Amino acid sequence: MQVYGSILPGAATVARLLPQGAAGARKQTVAAHKEVSLSSAARHRLKVVRWHEKHGSNVSRTACHFSHSRTTIQSWCKRDTTRGPAGLEDRSHRPHNVRQSTWPAALEQRLLKLREQYPRWGKKKLVVLLAREGTQVSVSMAGRILKHLKETGQLIEPLPERRRRSKGLPPRPYALRKPKLYLAQEPGDLVEVDTVDLRPLPGVILKHFTARDVVSRWDVLGVYTRASATTASLFLDHLQQRTPFPIKAIQVDGGSEFKAGFEAACKERDIRLFVLPPRSPKLNGCVERGNRTHREEFYDVYDLDWTVAGLRPDLLRWERIYNTIRPHTALDYLTPQEYITQWRSQRTRKEVVTSIP
Repeated sequence: MQVYGSILPGAATVARLLPQGAAGARKQTVAAHKEVSLSSAARHRLKVVRWHEKHGSNVSRTACHFSHSRTTIQSWCKRDTTRGPAGLEDRSHRPHNVRQSTWPAALEQRLLKLREQYPRWGKKKLVVLLAREGTQVSVSMAGRILKHLKETGQLIEPLPERRRRSKGLPPRPYALRKPKLYLAQEPGDLVEVDTVDLRPLPGVILKHFTARDVVSRWDVLGVYTRASATTASLFLDHLQQRTPFPIKAIQVDGGSEFKAGFEAACKERDIRLFVLPPRSPKLNGCVERGNRTHREEFYDVYDLDWTVAGLRPDLLRWERIYNTIRPHTALDYLTPQEYITQWRSQRTRKEVVTSIP
């Protein structure tokens, strides 16, 4: 039966095109998915090929439009015809005829034996050994031979030795790391102690000890001929005698002078001892800054007698100036003594207020 007309204008055309249109849409969707999976370079080539097909398949016109050579356009069209859009992907540029090795087999075997005899020697050393035997070969060729031997499985390198992890320092009998929750809130809660080498004259080496309370900035100083556990224990005696508050904890680095006798002395006096991790002087920054102050404002300024007996009176005098006269920026320009006096008066008032019923 033939239909020459329809009730609705264009209904016959729409009915005739529906099946084919659905199939065409499906084909376009599949093609779009394939094109999306292509690389950017392949999509560009496919774009050029489609433009070429839509505009009369004129190679010269397409080449002029996209600024490509005619040979390139013809190659892309051929690849699309034979393999489809996937054929427009980048291909390997490896030459068909690869250069073959030119070294003799005897040289290869001799280099293999030398490398097996000295497995950790590099190509430069092996070339020197070959030259001693009368065989001249370039370093680059020796490297290529060794690479070939490895790739073909003739040269099996020894496995690198696994280095054992360091067991670290032995455990301290009393000292420990400062807990993160330990906070210094009152004078004496944490005193940092450190040593500095003094080398004022050739052949003269003295050991300067600094102890600083991190809250009040109260400093106790000492100078000795050696930095040992004995001198550190002696300095601990002076520290307790010249500090106007009880010391609850001391923080030191991992120096040997803060071990053995010093550690035992802290334990006997019920003073907590905190030791820093290796290579972390920033955690002792308060006393490190004090060392700089004493160097710049005392050792570099005054004319001193560079002996322990002659230096100690001047150092004690400077310690008194530092704690009772010198204003401190960190304390709002109070001296450590003034700060401690204010702290004591505030603590007394708090105790009085809490004691009142």
